[in-house]
Amino acid sequence: MADHEPDQAGQAEPGTHLTPEEQAAAIERGRLLFAAECQFYYAAQRLDQLPPMDRPEIAFAGRSNVGKSSLLNKLTGRNHLARTSSEPGRTRQLNFFNLGDRLSLVDMPGYGYAKASKEIKGDWQDLMFDYLRGRPTLRRVVLLLDSRIEVKDLDLKVMGLLDRAAVTYFVVLTKADGVKAGALVRKQAEVQALIRKHPAAFPELLTTSSETGFGMPELRALLAGQADTL
Repeated sequence: MADHEPDQAGQAEPGTHLTPEEQAAAIERGRLLFAAECQFYYAAQRLDQLPPMDRPEIAFAGRSNVGKSSLLNKLTGRNHLARTSSEPGRTRQLNFFNLGDRLSLVDMPGYGYAKASKEIKGDWQDLMFDYLRGRPTLRRVVLLLDSRIEVKDLDLKVMGLLDRAAVTYFVVLTKADGVKAGALVRKQAEVQALIRKHPAAFPELLTTSSETGFGMPELRALLAGQADTL
């Protein structure tokens, strides 16, 4: 555990053009949305298995062990909504969760697990790119990066893939509670500079901790803006 208070590390809030009153209202909308019932309802390993396109979708992507399951659980206030596989990198399917009949949260397979076979890695890229390009209800992707480690080449390749798919994506740092304040500020500056090089990336970086809840209200507010947009 780091010896700092994360809220002193320069969190970039979504919608910095908003007045404080508007920002507070956006955070309240996010709180109310994510307080709604959220349940798993579909899994797909191929495009022809995808569920009907009856609500907007937000997909979550990131390297294996980046903290994706913990973030989904913290966002929705549920301890076991998303489960971590006992064999990281082996899950090939897209898992869909219904949030209050207003938004679908899509848990994408983690990428970059060193022991995953070439076949599984190829399947992941093919499924991800086909889903990104061919899903009109997909509104945004949340790309998670671990604040404790360097950005990997595969992360950069995924950002390029998202750019080519022309889907706007939010870059979110995870596990901020595990980084000292100075290192976190440097990591934020590094990733913010990286974001500016990618045309499909949302211009503002968010920083989170599933352990402390830091950054979750802002992320909920950002995602709530995509609900009811069909």
